[in-house]
Amino acid sequence: MSTPDSTAALDFTPASGAAPFPRMVLAQAGAEVRAMLRNGEQLLLTLIIPVLLLAGFSLAPLIDVGGGSRVDFLVPGVLALAVMSTAFTGQAIATGFERRYGVLKRLGATPLSRGGLMLAKTAAVAGVEVLQAVIIVVVGLALGWRPQGSFLSAALLIVLGTAAFSGLGLLMAGVLRAEATLAAANLVYLVLLGVGGVVFPLSKFPAGMRPVLEALPISALTGGLRAVLAQGAALPLVPVAVLICWAVLSLGLVSRLFRWE
Repeated sequence: MSTPDSTAALDFTPASGAAPFPRMVLAQAGAEVRAMLRNGEQLLLTLIIPVLLLAGFSLAPLIDVGGGSRVDFLVPGVLALAVMSTAFTGQAIATGFERRYGVLKRLGATPLSRGGLMLAKTAAVAGVEVLQAVIIVVVGLALGWRPQGSFLSAALLIVLGTAAFSGLGLLMAGVLRAEATLAAANLVYLVLLGVGGVVFPLSKFPAGMRPVLEALPISALTGGLRAVLAQGAALPLVPVAVLICWAVLSLGLVSRLFRWE
């Protein structure tokens, strides 16, 4: 007597069609986050340098913040630096080399559209920024930081800063060669760290330079976060306007000039 084949009812044929769009975006975003956190240089930029700057300048009297607590002055600036390191520097370098080696071209040809790929990259940046913010806030609280204002206003500033810096990073990665992007992104990072009000108050610079420095995205984000979290102010409109202008300009240029290969 023959026995029925137990595998006859099983269908191993792959399902037709692509996975749902949100699932594809989340899967790609997860891959992007894992790649960022496994890369030693990215980890140095996104987590180690900001935390070291916060702890070092808070504990040692290396800078004159013009009165008040050093840690209260530094935490907003380090949060802004973390946004810049992830959304601009890290994303520009990673995307530039993905473009050079044809990764972007191949990914753009998959069922995940080019728009979906950019959305996944944005989601990955946001995910890493959440991790950065948690670590910086915990370290700041341990060092005696006492935030004064609305975290909702701070979150809105961070979102606008992320949009501005992402646009600038993608613009650089989509126009320059990968090696030029690597050099330029690191140079811009160091320059903006020094002149963007992150660890040195803008009041220490010559009066003629301040209007130019205040128009930089890092200065707007740092100043806005400092006004909210250190001074308990309402959402500052000038930094918001500066960040919106940078975001609209940079993302608009990305849509026109970004080259996938």
